[in-house]
Amino acid sequence: MPITLKVDVYSFGVLLLEIICCRRNVDYEVGEDEAILTYWAYDCYQEGTIYELIENDLDAMSDRKKLEKFLMVAIWCIQEDPSLRPTTKKVVLMLEEIVEVPNPPCPNPYRSEHSLVDAV
Repeated sequence: MPITLKVDVYSFGVLLLEIICCRRNVDYEVGEDEAILTYWAYDCYQEGTIYELIENDLDAMSDRKKLEKFLMVAIWCIQEDPSLRPTTKKVVLMLEEIVEVPNPPCPNPYRSEHSLVDAV
């Protein structure tokens, strides 16, 4: 598959999550629920438990609004459907607070359905 701007945006979203959480995207040493950072980050966002992502980082905890905004931008960037990912320019505008960041959908809709089945 050729490298496109949408792939770059996806990679930036993963990188942003890694920076926020101070860990790699895939880490099997942290436990099954947290092993895939992109899944775990969205789960924490949905459940309102975003502080779990940053553990005891006091600087990050001091500005929940900024932390949530960065997390939302990252989730938009990692959408499985490339057509849902923002452009690089829009990502910059969202991070600079020039453009509002809307609530992102589940980045992997198939996983969402699978999770609902598991929860029942």
